Amino acid sequence: MDALTVLVTGAGAPGIKGTLYSLRENFDNRCIKTIGTDIKQEVIGTYLCDAFYRISRPSETAYLDQLLSICEKEDVDVILPQNTLELAVLAENKHLFLNIGTSIAVSDASAIAIANDKYKLMMLAEQIGVPTPKYTIVDNVESLTESAKDLGWPDKPVVVKPPLSNGMRGVRIIDESLDLKKMFYSEKPTSLFTKMNNLYEILGPHFPPLLVMEYLPNAEYTVDVLKAREYTIIPRKRDLIQSGITFNGTVEHHEELITYVKRLSDAAGLDYAFGFQFKMDEHNTPKLLESNPRVQGTMVLSTFAGANIIYAAVKRALDEDIPDFQIKWGTRILRYWGGMGIQNGDSVAFL
Repeated sequence: MDALTVLVTGAGAPGIKGTLYSLRENFDNRCIKTIGTDIKQEVIGTYLCDAFYRISRPSETAYLDQLLSICEKEDVDVILPQNTLELAVLAENKHLFLNIGTSIAVSDASAIAIANDKYKLMMLAEQIGVPTPKYTIVDNVESLTESAKDLGWPDKPVVVKPPLSNGMRGVRIIDESLDLKKMFYSEKPTSLFTKMNNLYEILGPHFPPLLVMEYLPNAEYTVDVLKAREYTIIPRKRDLIQSGITFNGTVEHHEELITYVKRLSDAAGLDYAFGFQFKMDEHNTPKLLESNPRVQGTMVLSTFAGANIIYAAVKRALDEDIPDFQIKWGTRILRYWGGMGIQNGDSVAFL
């Protein structure tokens, strides 16, 4: 089987090591050269990838020309995006890369426009019978307060989040039962929880649109998806989450989630490797939170469970056959802080 060159964007992302592992330990025993890109130079992908390039932000005009130049220089076969902010630009310009022989494992632009916008995704889910939290969209203090009250605030917590965001940016849980003094002394300053008055001070009277949603109290799931000729759908229970990253997780066969995810994927038109997040309400009904129309941060767990979705997405981009996967349900991940790269002169050691 021919060797490949795969360019992985977002080489500073938390999931980069899992992505590279999945590419290198692929089920075809194929030799894969990895090219990393990121908007920052000093990221761990600089040393984990076979070659690395710092590039402009996707919102900057130089971005596309830089990426095209890298693909030509390195003879890249497939681009595997990991950064949400790049997806729309890459989806809209796939033809430019195909002209130089590079495929991109990204859904079409129309699918990205839905999956990246939580408000559009919620409306689609409602139309096709996928449960969602109760929600409204607001852009001023008055409508924010009224919407929160409709959802039970201040007696119950509510959630606010921007329709267009990534990496937990802008997400807050409004909970008036908080003991802020206790939090000040006992928690790191990264908590999602706050009070409504604090949010008023941050936002001011008018602000860009925010979703106001019911707070779901029970277990959270991420679902990894491969869309090829058939679907591979793998729910993962998020047993412990820190800073938006799964630290403890378990692969679970959850038929209801699998049904909902297939319905959503078809309706949105998503392709290659992507995922969804759900959370259970007080009756343990799964309700949709959002979509990640790209490689997800802990998708390597599906690799260890017998379904290397990340490498399969590369094969999908090349129109190669993908074997059936035998999922090892119950596979668990235990992540820990402590991975380090130590640079001393020209040498780098990993602990």
